[in-house]
Amino acid sequence: MKLKRRLSLQQKILVMVIGASIIIYAIAIGYISTKARNTALNQAISLTDNIAEKYASDIKFLLEEDLVSVRTLSYTLLTYKTMPEKQWKELFAKMYKNIISENPQILSIWDSWELSNLDPTYKKDYGRYVCEFWRAGGKIQQNISLRGTNGETADYNRIKRDKVECIENPYIYSYSGDDKDKQLMTSVIVPLLENEKYIGVIGYDIALNRYHPIINQIKPFEGSYAFLISNDLQYVAHPSIEKIGTSSTADYETLFSKNSVVDKILNGEETSFIDKDINGVNSYFTLKPIIIGKTVRPWSLVIVVPKSIILADANRSFIISIIVGILGLLLLSSIIYLSSKKFIITPLQRITETLKRLALGYIGKEMVLNIKQDDEIGQMATALNTSIDGLAQKNDFAYKIGQGDLNADINLLSEEDLLGKSLLHMRESLKASKEEENNRKIEDEMRQWINAGLAKFSDILRQNNDKLDILAAEIIKNLVHYLNANQGGLFIYNDDDTENVFFELLSAYAFNRHKFIKKQILVGEGLVGTCAMEKQTVYLTEIPENYIQITSGLGEARPRCLLIVPLLIEEKVLGIIELASFNEIQQYQIDFVEKVAQSIASTLISVRTNIRTTGLLAKTQQQAEEMASQEEEMRQNMEELQATQEEAARKTNEMQSYIDALNNSTYVTEYDTNGYIIAINNAYLDLLGMTREETIGTHHSFKLELSSEKQREYDKFWSDLRNGLIRREVNTITVSNKKVVLQETYSPIKNETGQVTKVLKIATNLNDTNSN
Repeated sequence: MKLKRRLSLQQKILVMVIGASIIIYAIAIGYISTKARNTALNQAISLTDNIAEKYASDIKFLLEEDLVSVRTLSYTLLTYKTMPEKQWKELFAKMYKNIISENPQILSIWDSWELSNLDPTYKKDYGRYVCEFWRAGGKIQQNISLRGTNGETADYNRIKRDKVECIENPYIYSYSGDDKDKQLMTSVIVPLLENEKYIGVIGYDIALNRYHPIINQIKPFEGSYAFLISNDLQYVAHPSIEKIGTSSTADYETLFSKNSVVDKILNGEETSFIDKDINGVNSYFTLKPIIIGKTVRPWSLVIVVPKSIILADANRSFIISIIVGILGLLLLSSIIYLSSKKFIITPLQRITETLKRLALGYIGKEMVLNIKQDDEIGQMATALNTSIDGLAQKNDFAYKIGQGDLNADINLLSEEDLLGKSLLHMRESLKASKEEENNRKIEDEMRQWINAGLAKFSDILRQNNDKLDILAAEIIKNLVHYLNANQGGLFIYNDDDTENVFFELLSAYAFNRHKFIKKQILVGEGLVGTCAMEKQTVYLTEIPENYIQITSGLGEARPRCLLIVPLLIEEKVLGIIELASFNEIQQYQIDFVEKVAQSIASTLISVRTNIRTTGLLAKTQQQAEEMASQEEEMRQNMEELQATQEEAARKTNEMQSYIDALNNSTYVTEYDTNGYIIAINNAYLDLLGMTREETIGTHHSFKLELSSEKQREYDKFWSDLRNGLIRREVNTITVSNKKVVLQETYSPIKNETGQVTKVLKIATNLNDTNSN
């Protein structure tokens, strides 16, 4: 079984203080270390970027120096027209030889002149005159030749097309033809333009080995290195000589792709990032573009600095900080241990022993502590001594209360002495408990009285729910007796005559006998009427003068209280209970009467419904007898009606036969009052050779051949029809290139008000009559 070790207070203080110190120290060291590392990294990056910028400018200066020399030479060559051809060729050749002699970095100088520019009779757009000087075997050699007469190379065509300065991508070449003389070089080229027309080109071939010493000098930090790459990603210069002239993608293809380096180099943009170099070392890379003149093939200088070298000083400072912190923590622990034992642990141990005895329930004067410290520990001891004295007093007080002395008293230590207040509250609670017990008995008696009364009246309402007067008499008699009242009355809402609505006194009871009196009260009249209107219980202990008198054998007297309760159901007042008594009616009795009133109201609804149902049943029986006598008369009427319907059906069939005959023998069409077809029979459709969809909606004048005279009569024709006149016409229509003569009768059709709503046309074919 694994036991959990308990720490002492001193150990806990040490753990908390040292733990907090360690946490704070760790956070501070972590922050400072991180800040130092970031500062060192940022400073190294800034230094590396500045160095890269400087060396990129130096390399650019060297390249631009050659470019400016070529550009200046190109301006000189454009003076060729001022002298004979033989003269300028000899002059320019001599100038080339002097330049290459005085500039050892220039491997070759050459020009090309378009033959079409030198010889107006030369009609081809290719072919050139070339003069070149180069070094070979320690001597300067010269060659003059014609080239491209059968077509130019792609590189020359590109230079001729672009007509801009350019620095060619590095290439390896030997002027002697011996592989031992091969070296890495590039060409700096400037086109010769005359009025924007390309006439030739001048260029230097420059050795690139002079950049290797420059690259070796670039070491901003121990372990850092640099290299120079051309626009086609070749190593122009590199600390490793064997890599010069090779492609950098062989070493950095993945890294270049990951960080979009290729696009940056091609576009002449600078960039920087942190990634693993060719040796797998996490390093900082910075690329600075080298853009020469107006050329479009920028080179880039790359410097690589291992990140671990940059952060070496920061890591060393971090380790020193940790060692100093550990020594400081040990010293702090010793000081805390000694001071806490003397001023905290020993006094607290004595206080703890006393508290343990208090926890076991013991209280005695010998438990008082003698600790003389003017600090929190001393205040704690004083407070504990005060608590011991107070607990001793409370112990005596509780003992007296236990003996039944509810008048015992105790002095509170302060306003915050909750235990003392609780003991005093306990004393008061014990005093009040006796009173509460008595009140509880009274409430139980009231509750039993109410439940017994509700059960009693529930039985009364259930036994007498068929006769309203007997029910009212039983209710008021038992209510007066149960409340020990002296007089009571039950008013019922009477709305048999909707013009005369009132509350009728259905039953009254006083001094053990029913009062057979008649009394009617309107809504809002007197106390009873007011109670009905406001739908609220009225309880009065001051009875109005001459309102009611209670009569006995000893005389008459005004009651002490009056209770008026509405019989409510769904906010509708069905009646009023009025009770008068010499004795004051208690609130629980009023509540009882209100509950009984709800039950009485529900029962009154049922009784009145039963009475009305009985009356309706008798009336229904009478109506049934009357309906039986009428049934025979209705049967006779039905027989006559059936005969009439049979005659109507016969006439309907006869009329349908007439209509069918008319449709089969004539052409029938219906028009609206504007002359548009709204209906047409099949015979007319067959004659016209059209469908119903084609004809419905067409005008009366469709396919009619009208002379100018008939056209004038046409408007009068339709005006007569709309005025209710029958018109007969003979018209000719053309159907399938045949003329058909129709005898037509137009009859206006009127509605029940005599207004013409449509026109019926019946037509016969006179062609058929003539043929017969």
